[in-house]
Amino acid sequence: MIARRLIVAGRVQGVNFRGWVRERAAARGVRGWAGNEPDGTVEVWLQGEPDAVAAVERAVREGPAHARVERVDAQDVAPREDLDGFARR
Repeated sequence: MIARRLIVAGRVQGVNFRGWVRERAAARGVRGWAGNEPDGTVEVWLQGEPDAVAAVERAVREGPAHARVERVDAQDVAPREDLDGFARR
């Protein structure tokens, strides 16, 4: 199991970006969350099997048609034991 923390910049708030990420994560069995940040970015925490996390990260980097992803800052992080499912924060 691996975990990745992404900070997604662009037109990603107010366009259902978090719900879109949640759908992709749930379809792959990836746990974590997507939450709006005060600076207009969205923080995404992805945790699960390496292939599944990579697939969701690739989707996040493209984004849905109604959003505009300009930049994704990503880092490997330590997996958490307290995650159950994928939350929209």
